[in-house]
Amino acid sequence: MTIHTPLTITERHRHSFDVFPDSNRTQPFGSGATCSYNYMDLQIENNTQNTYQLCLKVTDTHLVGEWRCTNPQLHSYKVYESNHRIQMTYWGSYIRNNIIRRKVFNGQKKQIDDEFITENYAIMMYQPYLETVD
Repeated sequence: MTIHTPLTITERHRHSFDVFPDSNRTQPFGSGATCSYNYMDLQIENNTQNTYQLCLKVTDTHLVGEWRCTNPQLHSYKVYESNHRIQMTYWGSYIRNNIIRRKVFNGQKKQIDDEFITENYAIMMYQPYLETVD
């Protein structure tokens, strides 16, 4: 959610394993973050003049959240992946790799920037290719 705002992510850790196939995925692989108490954090810095509030709730099946701001946003963002690859390792497993980027648009919906966010590597915990059915 944070990469859809002007806030700055100062610490983020990616998942070590890709456990979910792309079916029903709504965000690019690797655009999330993982946290582990007292070891890995997600840290966010507000370098803007606005006040932000992160609202989260847990349902039976999802973590639902939104960022709220005291003022209307001047920019909008489109998060996407580039250079997506799946490679077989020498031990017979698969590693998935991509780059997360975001396009920045002004209030008139004109693209004003295209920013690098992060690069991801993760061991896939499922078969990446579907078998053919006769």
